[in-house]
Amino acid sequence: MSDVPEAYRVAVSSDDGGPATVFEHLWTPYRMAYIRGEGKPTGAHDCPFCVIPTMSDEDGLIVARGTTVFAVLNLYPYNAGHLMLVPYRHVPDYTDLTAEEVAELGAFTQTAMRTVRAVAGAHGFNIGMNQGAVAGAGIADHLHQHAVPRWGGDTNFMPVVGLTRVLPQVLRETRDLLAAEWSAPAASAASSAHPAAPTEA
Repeated sequence: MSDVPEAYRVAVSSDDGGPATVFEHLWTPYRMAYIRGEGKPTGAHDCPFCVIPTMSDEDGLIVARGTTVFAVLNLYPYNAGHLMLVPYRHVPDYTDLTAEEVAELGAFTQTAMRTVRAVAGAHGFNIGMNQGAVAGAGIADHLHQHAVPRWGGDTNFMPVVGLTRVLPQVLRETRDLLAAEWSAPAASAASSAHPAAPTEA
């Protein structure tokens, strides 16, 4: 039997032993304006993922820039250190990417995971992309992959009941830490691949 008060229950035809006996409903009416498209970009000219690379790393919250892909902090993160891996090209679908873009997107995803683990000790990650508005993509016209770090116990009453996420650090500080660590493994790998020539005694 549901613990939801009768005043908040919605009767549906299949209530008797049907879905309503298993699933409860979480109403988020404040999202309707966004779902209807208010404030969403209409093309590359006002697409945030096209504009961000034209900004400085600090202002755009860019952690790293590659040849075809960049890593940027999510301005509205699900968790601290929530990164997005984004191709520079304004394309909507994973099938639109070139082989080079797919390879660099994968490499950036790996580096994002290593970096956040090193900086913040993440216990796990949610990695993924929403393809199309119907699948939940906030900016459906420009492909982007999320890398959301997770820790044991990171879902608590604050986001669930209080509609508030508690982030322990301002985004600029997070960007600085991740950017420094992001380049550290690359520098270390480069030096081990190309050791310094021995000096003469």
